[in-house]
Amino acid sequence: MDIERQFQQYFGKDCLIAAAPGRVNLIGEHTDYNQGFVLPGAIDRHIYIAMAPNQDKKLNLVAPEFGENYSFELDHMRPVKGWPTYLLGMIYMIMPEKHLPHGMDILLIGNVPIGAGMSSSAALCSAFGLALNEFFKLCLSRMQIALQAQKTEHRFAGLQCGIMDPFASLHGKAGHLMKLDCRSLEYEYIPFDFPDIRIILVNTMVSHSLASSEYNLRRQQCEEGVAVLKKYEPAIHSLRDLQPQLLEKHRAELDEIVYKRCHFIVEENHRLLNGCNDLKNHNLNAFGKLMYASHAGLSNEYEVSCKESDFLVKEINLLKGVKGARQMGGGFGGCIITLVEHDAAETFTRDIREKYEMQYGKVPDCYVMNIGEGAHILKPLA
Repeated sequence: MDIERQFQQYFGKDCLIAAAPGRVNLIGEHTDYNQGFVLPGAIDRHIYIAMAPNQDKKLNLVAPEFGENYSFELDHMRPVKGWPTYLLGMIYMIMPEKHLPHGMDILLIGNVPIGAGMSSSAALCSAFGLALNEFFKLCLSRMQIALQAQKTEHRFAGLQCGIMDPFASLHGKAGHLMKLDCRSLEYEYIPFDFPDIRIILVNTMVSHSLASSEYNLRRQQCEEGVAVLKKYEPAIHSLRDLQPQLLEKHRAELDEIVYKRCHFIVEENHRLLNGCNDLKNHNLNAFGKLMYASHAGLSNEYEVSCKESDFLVKEINLLKGVKGARQMGGGFGGCIITLVEHDAAETFTRDIREKYEMQYGKVPDCYVMNIGEGAHILKPLA
């Protein structure tokens, strides 16, 4: 295994190895932090963590692919710039009494694209959380690890995200999506049984930061809507509880932007629930229409799209063999997720690359994804 060989080269000893996948989300965007529903699946691209104890009482981190290495004192479990903050955060959130009994040497590699909306940060937190759990025999459940990963995003990366990303990375099941209730944390595996369909992500090549003020602003706007409407229906604790009729009845009392944000979330939750039924009924054409409707809402109501994303979805809709497409992830760039017939996949990739290059002067990366297993320990420490 390449990561084991690299760890031996850097540190010269045996190691524990954990892997956690990125994720795609077929439908249900920005619904997780509104306590609604999401429909993610783990993918066959991973972040790998190798680790072993050391005696110098430091946290030594190496990322060969970035050409970076860091060293932290064991009492330095505070937010920092860059990817090490996720490891420091997971230690702070997970470890009893917030400290390590000894130092650790850690090496990480991966093939989850950074900044493409596949949640590389959640994969990193999930892999490291699972490794810590195994390493120190903490007996945490996967859901407990996911919740600590979410807290790490909040407190160490400044992103007020929902639970979806680490949940999907830790609970993935090959050939299945996961309908997650982000309030109760109950979930149901939904078969994605379409052997003639390929999931293809088309990268806008537009860099985005989920920790940007715009992302957290959307959450604040949703909470503002809840605060107004709760006066008329005390049972409303989040937009998950909001019925369309109540929203329309009191529309005039909401700022127009707040109304649009609320309307999108209400409709997106309904789209997801209908979409699960479509998948169970093997009706991919109906599901694909919901994906296009989701993108229209993301662009026009939630306003987290960009001109590159809108261009791709419009052009993809004109290509043969495509069932559905929409922007995926937090927004402001990243990837368009598409469902494409197997026989059309090669032509699709060629054509969309040509169209995008003609429009923007750059060739987008395209990734063919399979729905895979969640995080797991590849090799325990001997």
